[in-house]
Amino acid sequence: MPRLLLIFFLFISVIHAHAQQVTYSKEQIIAITPEWKGDRLPDGRPHVPDALLKRLSNISLEEAWGILRGKGYNNQFEGDWMLLRPEQTITGRALTVQYLPKRPDYDNLIREKGKSEKRIGNFNSWPIDMLKPGDIYVADSYGKIVDGTLIGDNLGNSIYSKSKNGVIFYGSVRDIEGLEKIEGFTAWMKGYDPSYIQEMMLGGINIPIRIGRATVLPGDAVLAKKGGVVFIPAPLVEEVVLNAEFIALRDQFGHQRLREGKYTPGEIDQQWTDVIKNDFLKWLNQNPDKLPMSRQELDEFMKKRTW
Repeated sequence: MPRLLLIFFLFISVIHAHAQQVTYSKEQIIAITPEWKGDRLPDGRPHVPDALLKRLSNISLEEAWGILRGKGYNNQFEGDWMLLRPEQTITGRALTVQYLPKRPDYDNLIREKGKSEKRIGNFNSWPIDMLKPGDIYVADSYGKIVDGTLIGDNLGNSIYSKSKNGVIFYGSVRDIEGLEKIEGFTAWMKGYDPSYIQEMMLGGINIPIRIGRATVLPGDAVLAKKGGVVFIPAPLVEEVVLNAEFIALRDQFGHQRLREGKYTPGEIDQQWTDVIKNDFLKWLNQNPDKLPMSRQELDEFMKKRTW
């Protein structure tokens, strides 16, 4: 009960403090991501390890989505994007940004607060100054295309130099030919327009945001592929990766044995018998190069799993 009360009061402080600041504080970010037990970035976001993010890039959108749905996370996917480089996959940690239609009183408040915090340039560049390697600038600009362009090639170059990653914008960009020239940089966006950003304001940085039909928290792991984007809560990333990797191994084994005619499709598709399980374990020993995880990770995972 004391822990629940602490979280409650931290949430209250989040609500009251947000009107006077540009970004959530470290304590507020910790308060809205209490299930994460690992390391954190200096700003408080969960620090999902780079090695895990690299493995995540090999997971399909369907596998990640299916595992999250099984855990009750039904609103973590958004599709129907315009892609800068359709062949490219990116993974990273979400730095979340919310933009809103301009309202002068709130816009003035945020701009004055930005000045007091010595933030430089227009508000759409402020999140860029906060990016760390492995971050992904994830922005909700409410799908605005005309006069809603969050970046051009200058800001795109800055983003890539700081994060070595791309962007996910529920909005638009400009200077698309210049952006295409930035080697390694890519973008998921809702559109392109040659206009400049107008009649918009910053709502907040590193706060919970909506990306289409998905809810995204700061520090979520992002898996972005040709078919769309999945936002994975940091505490579930390892489970998503291990589950997907195990399913892929199971499928490789099953496909091979079906081609060999050793088992029938009915035997492979239902819960495995002890004979098939033992055959699978033998196959794993004979094919250590196929393991995307350590054998210790796999053994621990299989102890907990019903096959």
